[in-house]
Amino acid sequence: MPKKNIFTDSFGNPYFIKRFIIFILGIISYRRFNGFNKLKITGTEYLVDLPDTNVLFVSNHQTYFADVAAMYHTFCAVNNGYLNTIKNPVYLLNPKVDFYYVAAKETMNKGLLSRIFKLAGAVTVKRTWRSEGKSVNRMVDMSEVENIMKALDNGWVITFPQGTTSAFAQGRKGTAKLIKQQKPIVIPIKINGFRRAFDKKGLLVKVTGVEPTMDFKEPLEIDYENESAQQILDKIMEAIEQTPEHNLLHEYDEELKRKKEEENSLKL
Repeated sequence: MPKKNIFTDSFGNPYFIKRFIIFILGIISYRRFNGFNKLKITGTEYLVDLPDTNVLFVSNHQTYFADVAAMYHTFCAVNNGYLNTIKNPVYLLNPKVDFYYVAAKETMNKGLLSRIFKLAGAVTVKRTWRSEGKSVNRMVDMSEVENIMKALDNGWVITFPQGTTSAFAQGRKGTAKLIKQQKPIVIPIKINGFRRAFDKKGLLVKVTGVEPTMDFKEPLEIDYENESAQQILDKIMEAIEQTPEHNLLHEYDEELKRKKEEENSLKL
């Protein structure tokens, strides 16, 4: 593993600029998660004793930016000793800078804000199956895989194995193949409520009074040598609750909510 540079991250971005960007974005977004809506966090005790490098977080995805912003808040809070809460934003003065997230290149090349988020830690990749709303079929760019591995050698990385904000979309084997090769500690995250609280980009508050949830789960037990990429992917999809079985449970819960709302409206 290459020696870490104390002044810049894996991609040459100065840490003092990353600290400033994370601080500003954190201040701007804070009330979205602890004001207009109350972010409920569980499971951060699993993050306390993790190593500083080669940790991969796998999560379902609901908005372009709000999911990642909430994770930044949570990681910075844990970095300063606050578990399952972001109530004291003083943690933004000492942010976790060795944190990266995998994002679609076409998303991160649009607009000034996307470029700022990129400086904060985005590792961009071209999706092999979809581009600009159309289905494509192209080869994996190995230089992009190497960039993800470089980020893992430097810190923590979050990736969204479905590669889309659509609920219950199929997972992609690329994440599992990377896990077999790099052998990171893998922490699943299950999020919910972000799609309801924010617009698709995650920049605008759509509804207030929502309680988005972020549940960190214990590290996956993976046999890196003997388990296939498909077996690893199956474990991930089950852990982040994006399997067809969880979809049926979700539809059932949504139907119950709808009936309850109808009953309440009739009472009024």
